[in-house]
Amino acid sequence: MPVNAAVLHEMGLPAPYADSRPLTIEPLDLDPPGPGELRVRVRAAGLCHSDLSVINGSRPRPTPMVLGHEAAGTVEALGPDTSGFDLGDQVVFAFVPGCGHCAPCAEGRAALCEPGAAANGAGTLLSGARRWHRGDDTRHHHLGVSAFAEQTVVAANSAVRVDPDLPPEIAALFGCAVLTGVGAVANTARVRPGESVVIFGLGGVGLAALIGARAVGAHPIVAVDRLDSKLELARDLGATTTINAANTDAVKAARSATGGGGHYALETVGSAAVLAQAYAATRRGGTTITVGLPHPEDQLAIPAVSLVAEERTLRGSYLGSGVPSRDIPRYVALYRAGCLPVDRLLTHRLRLDEINAGFDRLAAGEAVRQVVLFD
Repeated sequence: MPVNAAVLHEMGLPAPYADSRPLTIEPLDLDPPGPGELRVRVRAAGLCHSDLSVINGSRPRPTPMVLGHEAAGTVEALGPDTSGFDLGDQVVFAFVPGCGHCAPCAEGRAALCEPGAAANGAGTLLSGARRWHRGDDTRHHHLGVSAFAEQTVVAANSAVRVDPDLPPEIAALFGCAVLTGVGAVANTARVRPGESVVIFGLGGVGLAALIGARAVGAHPIVAVDRLDSKLELARDLGATTTINAANTDAVKAARSATGGGGHYALETVGSAAVLAQAYAATRRGGTTITVGLPHPEDQLAIPAVSLVAEERTLRGSYLGSGVPSRDIPRYVALYRAGCLPVDRLLTHRLRLDEINAGFDRLAAGEAVRQVVLFD
């Protein structure tokens, strides 16, 4: 079937993207869903730094590719072997299509699914198929989702059913920003009430981590960024201390605000230099968690002796160390209960043809979460 989609043909084009237009809106042919797959009408798709890192080349992926991974939509067609889904279901996408059978999946670590990682790296669905075409040319899938399109085909393992009355522009945010940020606090760190948390970077994931930290009773909560507008929003969302790293020694200020360093310090920027700061802002016996995705060639230098002499821990968190089918409904329930103000993360609504300008806004830090609306 014919579908309009945003396609990335070449990574590394210069900003401003409104001029260089790395994403082109193209009519593509979308194959029907195969076994274990769904065709979904995309209702809303968020712009994330993980998309931007593909556009600017710091997260290499095969091209041409239909970009986008954070979205919600409505199931319009079912392939064989898709029990658990019905036509008309509202679903949120998860950007790792856990197979459910490999060793990490069997251990409850869906984020580390081995077939899912292989498919994502190759630009295919979990089955190894590609459902996008333009004439005889194939287009790759982005993280098994390819959400910047009117419709898409995904593995059923990439979809989680959510309440049908949840607004799509809010539902979409649970697939990446909330799943990653809240999960880093709840699953990776397992923060307990009264423990201190320092968050470096206040994009969608960082602010989601902040509202997650507040929900579990963390105190104090220290938020670090270089933009006053984001620091102001962080205060509104529950940060007890905010630090502008553009004009303040962020490590010194964070250690002071937490009485010697945070029990937990989270890095959400995707920068090895910022991760080093987060590590330095962590107390003796504390844990530093990184959820950002730096360039594959970036290296981290830390005082190796501190891992032993100070019993420090450095951990990565991917997909919020979560199980999407378990965690997304939980986080939606917390949102409905007023514990996770996810709607505060949404700052802009766009049309698909405004997507390049949207990535300029994201790169400049002028937005938290922007969502392309298709209806």
